[in-house]
Amino acid sequence: MQRPLIAVLITSAFLTLNAQAADLIQVYQQALANDATYASARSSLAAGQERITQGRSGLLPVIAASGSNTRNSGDATSAEFLTGNPIKNDTNYHANTYTVSLSQPLFNWGAWETYQQSKLSQASAEATFSQAQQDLIVRVSQAYFDVLTAQDNLTSTQAQKVATTEQLASAKRNFEVGTQTITDTHEAQAAYDLVVAQEFAAINDLENKRTALQVVIGQTPAALAPLRTGVTIAPPSPASVEPWISSAESQNYSVVAAGLNVEIAKREIKRNRANHLPTANLIASSSHQSQTGGGSTVNNNAIGVSWNIPIFNGFAITSKVRETIALEDKARNDLEATRRAASQNARQAFLGMNSGLAQVRALEAAEVSSKSSLESNKLGYQVGVRINIDVLNAQKLLYSTQKDLSKARYDTIMNGLRLKSAAGSLKEEDLQPINALLQH
Repeated sequence: MQRPLIAVLITSAFLTLNAQAADLIQVYQQALANDATYASARSSLAAGQERITQGRSGLLPVIAASGSNTRNSGDATSAEFLTGNPIKNDTNYHANTYTVSLSQPLFNWGAWETYQQSKLSQASAEATFSQAQQDLIVRVSQAYFDVLTAQDNLTSTQAQKVATTEQLASAKRNFEVGTQTITDTHEAQAAYDLVVAQEFAAINDLENKRTALQVVIGQTPAALAPLRTGVTIAPPSPASVEPWISSAESQNYSVVAAGLNVEIAKREIKRNRANHLPTANLIASSSHQSQTGGGSTVNNNAIGVSWNIPIFNGFAITSKVRETIALEDKARNDLEATRRAASQNARQAFLGMNSGLAQVRALEAAEVSSKSSLESNKLGYQVGVRINIDVLNAQKLLYSTQKDLSKARYDTIMNGLRLKSAAGSLKEEDLQPINALLQH
């Protein structure tokens, strides 16, 4: 299959607006069901939700049962006391024993700290999963708009190719009738060859962007609904950067998880220090022993308290405490680094969104001017006051402006999503206003 035919097929399949075009919400639902990274995060959450149960188990009683059932056979030979004659005794017997025991911690500070850590660990797992949910929204939206950007580039390049083809044909006709020089034809031919090369690059870029979207949604993407013409993108609210930065430093899920890691590190220090403390357990047991042959049966019930006082273990506990103190300091530094990164991301997204809105307005004005310039150059070319290269440059400027305009709109929308993600407030519902901007 020839390359131009591939371009036609791609254009007809992905750029034609029809009832089957998938919008952003539909693509996001596909990603929820099929994205491997999100599925991994969901499994990590399920694992993390077991932490409290495991931590609490150290404070609950331990009940165990053990026993044995054996049959013994044999004989023993001994000498008679008076005569010295051998006497053979049968030693066949059946022994059955079992014991049921219970141990309930009465004082174990290390187990208590482990329980407190487990609650923090589960909360950390939930915060990490919430961050994964926000990351999925951003990744899906970015992949979606990357495809739209590639489609716009291909559409613009193909439109420029059509216009350049017409200009090349016009230059050839004028040269044949002697109204223009061969230079105009060569310039038009060079512009046409360049736009053909750009078309091949645009086709390849579109295929790559669709493959990237397929990685996220787990299936070949359908045609995507594009942005409506002349959409208005809402500015960030609140309009100042300080509330966004404040929210990022306290509510960003990565910051929340890092803060919980600091608390876990504090508990780890206490848990290791608890190894210096005594422990006490309530113990109870019931046992039964029976043996045939001798006819003996023993039943025993016991209840009491066991205790243990650590005295010396080769400085291992002291060393472990020093290690956990250093790890707590590391966790604090990690928290500060995460907080600063969240603040920077919020600031960059806020500035990027405001800059993008201004850029969109400027490019919308530039598009109008470029269209007027192209029409003027076409008219001037027809009456002989403009040369062919002027028309080609005007066409190139118009299509370049249109591509920049669509890219600026997509980038502004993405900066809005990143701003909410940095502030820890991004939710699925935030996709609805964006989806309303699409042409369904």
